[in-house]
Amino acid sequence: MNNLSLVADSAEVGRLSWRGRVVSAIAPSNSGPNLFPRSARLLRRADFERVYKQGRRHFATHMTVFYLRRMQGEGPRVGFTVGRALGIAVQRNRMKRRLREAVRLQHFAAGLPVDIVINPKKSLLTAEFTVLQNEIDRAGDAIRRKLEAEKDAPKKSS
Repeated sequence: MNNLSLVADSAEVGRLSWRGRVVSAIAPSNSGPNLFPRSARLLRRADFERVYKQGRRHFATHMTVFYLRRMQGEGPRVGFTVGRALGIAVQRNRMKRRLREAVRLQHFAAGLPVDIVINPKKSLLTAEFTVLQNEIDRAGDAIRRKLEAEKDAPKKSS
């Protein structure tokens, strides 16, 4: 006997009933601009290590952002690292979900060919989401300014 039933109120919103409890659920959309596509993510360990070793850092209240300009490709690629020291798996996953959503909503460093790794601090768990969004936005602006200044600066000859 299945105690789980889904009653659709509309195309995107439904009511999920399980053992007499009613839970509202919003069905995720599988298309449109709300995705965080694979091409916008750092996925390989070698890419993370390259950003850590060769890149620069931007420090913020709730995170440290590492970044490195790419020579090829379009748009930013973003990765997240959350070490075990920051909490149990549930807390670490919550940090990654919050960061991913903030980056997606803020269009972090849009248009720049840059690899970015965000390393959160423990305080991220208790920070308001709007504060997190503002911090992501400021970090993106700082990265853009620094990369444009590097591009405009004359090269040193040795």
